[in-house]
Amino acid sequence: MPNWNEIIEKLDYAFQPIVYSHTGKIYAVEALIRGVRDIDGLNCIDDLFNKAFNDDYLYELDLKLREKAISKFSNIEIDNLKLFYNLDNRIIYNKKYSQGNTAKILKKFNLHKNRICFELSEKGTSIEQNALSTMIQKYKESGYSIAIDDFGIGVSGLKLLYFSEANVIKLDRFFITNIDQDSKKKLFCSSIIEMAHIMGMQVIAEGIETIKEFYTCKDIGADFIQGYLIQHPTQNINEIKNIYHNMVDIINEDKRANGNASIDDEFIEPITALKVDTSLYNLFVHFKDDTRNNFVPIVDEYDNFLGIIYESDIKKISYSQYGLALAQNKTYSSSLIKYIKPTLSVEVSWGIDKILEMYNLKSKNALGIFITQSDKYKGFINLNSLLTLSYKRNIEIATNQNPLTKLPGNNQIEKFIEKTFKKSQKNITHIIYFDFNDFKPFNDIYGFRQGDRAILIFSELLQKRYPRDAFIAHIGGDDFFVGLRNHEFNEVFNLSLEVQNEFKSTAENIYSKKDKENGFITSKDRFNMQRKFNLLTVSSAIIEINAKSDISNFDNTLNLLKKASKNSTKPISRVL
Repeated sequence: MPNWNEIIEKLDYAFQPIVYSHTGKIYAVEALIRGVRDIDGLNCIDDLFNKAFNDDYLYELDLKLREKAISKFSNIEIDNLKLFYNLDNRIIYNKKYSQGNTAKILKKFNLHKNRICFELSEKGTSIEQNALSTMIQKYKESGYSIAIDDFGIGVSGLKLLYFSEANVIKLDRFFITNIDQDSKKKLFCSSIIEMAHIMGMQVIAEGIETIKEFYTCKDIGADFIQGYLIQHPTQNINEIKNIYHNMVDIINEDKRANGNASIDDEFIEPITALKVDTSLYNLFVHFKDDTRNNFVPIVDEYDNFLGIIYESDIKKISYSQYGLALAQNKTYSSSLIKYIKPTLSVEVSWGIDKILEMYNLKSKNALGIFITQSDKYKGFINLNSLLTLSYKRNIEIATNQNPLTKLPGNNQIEKFIEKTFKKSQKNITHIIYFDFNDFKPFNDIYGFRQGDRAILIFSELLQKRYPRDAFIAHIGGDDFFVGLRNHEFNEVFNLSLEVQNEFKSTAENIYSKKDKENGFITSKDRFNMQRKFNLLTVSSAIIEINAKSDISNFDNTLNLLKKASKNSTKPISRVL
């Protein structure tokens, strides 16, 4: 058996920052082992843990590494910083495994358990995956935060998302690399983020290396980002920063429209929160002086939202004969933690639509929803304000959308075009116009109901094929509009060509068997003459807008392109 103490002595930890995607402020660091290759017979980290597992030394190794990481982390002088520490799922099978060891290490370095988040990986062997759910449950029961690492590449992904009740999931870098150029990756990640948020989990996009990858991840709702774009892992803790100004600059330079409908501050009631170290006596005084609410929000020393305390839960003490005297006794009322109840809270950056959806799914009998900003308590939206928000949002959507497809209509199209030309064009915008070919004869033969069906099929196809950050609108009739910012021309062209080809194939199924076999229909043209018409297809025209584009040429260029596109099976394009 190797000398494990000598091996551990050669190992060190590097830290890589995890930052808030909307502010560039640091949230946590992930501890990453360094020095494995300096050890004979080991080429990578997996070799280290596999050797320890085979030697039945995995748990002992982990505890020593855990202390090594926490010890180094404790010297980083940034308030409220969290440590993400990777666990090997297999330690649960070790006979020496026992609970409470992490608490002892944290106490040694004067750290609270809310400063550490254990990362458990979805990848690995069947042994590791079977251990995952058990590990999550064990650490959740002990009050630790849990992150699921490498999410999306294991076999149990959605089932794990459903059952785990993890605090955070980390999207594997496979899905993040070139996500700005891959519509399937965008669709997958945006769907996972949507589900995670509704279930109360936050999401880290890891492996971000380019600005475009960052913008895409931010657009689809990732809460945090991690990767070389921010900072490479560093063994020098002095290089860890409280705020990454390179990311602040990138965020401030992002001039693109935000698809989330934001919440006006007028709807957020700034109900006074109490610190978790407030005495029980002062809590009684608070409820006595402030009779508007039967609850009070509780935050930690950094204003992070922890939950609420209901007045009813402490009434028995406050009304008892010796209640106030006991509450003034510091040894009796050292903490409010045991009275805190979890409650529904969401990040303000998630926007109105997601907040309303979360409330509808998880509220039960809640009187409102708590709002945080970068995890810090911001305020409370009561039920009346939620109903007002919902009503206003429904009116806004109904006013600006096409009644058939429910897509944005001409008002929003005009605003999109106006913003495109009004703002400085550091980034290129592509506008795509789609127009059905031979739609009138189809309507004449098959009727308006089938015509509406064809329009809805195409509407759904656009929403399925284009990335989540695309602006997709319905001009009216058989004309559609798509706007894309910060995408390469080749990607836009290929997506539009795919849409044309897929619609041609799908639309054939609307026709009768005979017309489909013939490949045409017979109907009267505009001159009342009977002639053959091709089965439904769609043409597309792409206009590229950049800093040099002149809005006065827009309408003329568009008309020329639309005419030219009618004779082409591929998108016709031009730089304005």
